[in-house]
Amino acid sequence: MVAMTQTLPDPAHNHKLCISQALTTAEQLCGARGVQLTPIRHQVLELIWASHKAVKAYELLDLLKPLQHAAKPVTVYRALDFLIEQGLIHRVESLNAFVGCRCSDKQHEQLLLICKHCQEVEERYAPEVMSALSEEINKAGFTVHSKAIEIQGVCTACRHLPLPQSNGQTT
Repeated sequence: MVAMTQTLPDPAHNHKLCISQALTTAEQLCGARGVQLTPIRHQVLELIWASHKAVKAYELLDLLKPLQHAAKPVTVYRALDFLIEQGLIHRVESLNAFVGCRCSDKQHEQLLLICKHCQEVEERYAPEVMSALSEEINKAGFTVHSKAIEIQGVCTACRHLPLPQSNGQTT
């Protein structure tokens, strides 16, 4: 049912290659679309891809300042808006944070698996699930503006840890 089957986090993951591929894909997609991946946008994207954990805008600003001394919140937010518009990152609504998109070349309907312990986010491309969901949405006559399902739980690396305390959200 789900196209990707590795565990979160994948023990065989080559993160340097992951970052390199994400940046190359972003450059190619932006070039094909006739939009500019400016140096600041590139740096923000690279900072997001530095980890598979969701990162908040002000954390990005703190990471960007040593590279761009004049960086302000608006600098980061403009870059984030561009990267979202281009489908290069996801906004993780439940965390008010951002994570790189591994399916930039696919339709943006995905499952985001969020570990409540380590905050790692795994993107799953699950067309069968989303197709069934779309069918139900269409039956209801509902107009969708964006479609991403966030599922919070515990990844395999954190499974041995005690369950985190509830923050009042239902899952």
